[in-house]
Amino acid sequence: MSTTIIAFLAIASYAASGIVISVRLFHEKTETNIPRPVGIGLGLAGVLLHGTILYQGIISDSGINLGFYAAFSLIAWSILLLLMLSAVTKPVENLGIFLLPLAILSILLEMHFSTAHLFPADASWGLRVHVLISLLAYSLLAMASVQAVLLAVHDHHLHHRHPGGFIRALPPLITMETLLFEMIGLGFVLLTIGLISGFIFLENILIQRLAHKTILSIVAWFVFGTLLWGRFRFGWRGQKALIWTLIGFVVLMLAYFGSKFVVEVILGVNAG
Repeated sequence: MSTTIIAFLAIASYAASGIVISVRLFHEKTETNIPRPVGIGLGLAGVLLHGTILYQGIISDSGINLGFYAAFSLIAWSILLLLMLSAVTKPVENLGIFLLPLAILSILLEMHFSTAHLFPADASWGLRVHVLISLLAYSLLAMASVQAVLLAVHDHHLHHRHPGGFIRALPPLITMETLLFEMIGLGFVLLTIGLISGFIFLENILIQRLAHKTILSIVAWFVFGTLLWGRFRFGWRGQKALIWTLIGFVVLMLAYFGSKFVVEVILGVNAG
């Protein structure tokens, strides 16, 4: 089966999952008989198809292509994989209304544009672990940022006494808040391990090519660490949690994607 057909099926699966989740979210439960597992199942089907595209486009004998568009697609795939697996046991599938379009966009960009940044096939296991853990940290904290936005919307509607069908379809506020800080807590742990492993396994981590990534990642680590400390010490929540989460997420994304976009997309330099 050609990559184009697989991409079309992946996009169709993601879109169908998003439609099902949206219908269940924005309509009263009595108005729709679509079972919750349908949206999750369609999302998982999209994840499997998306993974096939990634394998065909990223893995080669020369190494692993982590160019800008491939990396964007890989992180989008990781986010959807974590989301759909988590949705099997937790009420988090509603995040899909924001994240599924992101995954669709990542497939379209990967199919139509290309940059190359090869991660050596003979890289050490330590370097591979560093990349994997960093990828999981980015994905979890990206999910947390979307959860924070949804939580803020939920909190705003409740405080202004506008509990419409959309709000009634969401989990209780305390459940959403607990899930948010679980995501941030685990993401923070993974980011900590990723930073430590980077200092251990990456040579010259503070050279010019990596210095900005390292510094911005450390800044993001402090932001999320401060948020968790504020939650533990002062019970931070609501708007304050949203602001700190989004600041940390933006800084973290700039750390990884900022220079890649400038070098590979704007300047058109392919790194080997």
